[in-house]
Amino acid sequence: MERIAGIILAAGESSRMGEDKALLRWGRTTFLEHLRTVLRTAGVDLVRVVLGGNAEGVLKQVRLAPVEVVLNRQWHQGMLTSVVAGLDSLPRGLVEAVLVCLVDHPGVSSQLIRTLLEKFQENNQLIVLPTHHGRRGHPVLFSAKLFDELRAAPLDVGARHVVHRHPGDILEVPTDEEGILLNINDPAAYEKILQKDPPH
Repeated sequence: MERIAGIILAAGESSRMGEDKALLRWGRTTFLEHLRTVLRTAGVDLVRVVLGGNAEGVLKQVRLAPVEVVLNRQWHQGMLTSVVAGLDSLPRGLVEAVLVCLVDHPGVSSQLIRTLLEKFQENNQLIVLPTHHGRRGHPVLFSAKLFDELRAAPLDVGARHVVHRHPGDILEVPTDEEGILLNINDPAAYEKILQKDPPH
């Protein structure tokens, strides 16, 4: 066990937005490419991008290494299927935790991700997540000890089921970054985030 992986969930059909959220432009990049860049800048070199509803369209516009791409054919059954697809794509026995990133929560920095990784290594908690003014946000880090629980969680509840089962095993990391709370799932939210520069 030697590394922390990053899983970017980008498999939904983005029906409320009207266009694929992974491909939304932000500054000089897209939501997907921004998250991929901040993960790598933070030292996460094992990254998986889980695609589904518009996989072909995303792959036409974003250059991803074949090993990074995970196709989730069950994406319509809920986000948890994408988490599990990402977990199942990782090398067994070599990953001590995963950082689950949502493509519609792109407003996070590499410094925040570095901090979450450091806090996990220092405290060895099962779950590490950021908070802004007391509110929990994304991304969320899960220890490998929880992978089987994630695989077995109810599809209609998703990863929240595992979080709720371990209230005493959660490390909350306060941050000034409001982006951990910003869910860009409709045009109004997109217009709001366009007023901000992508964090580095």
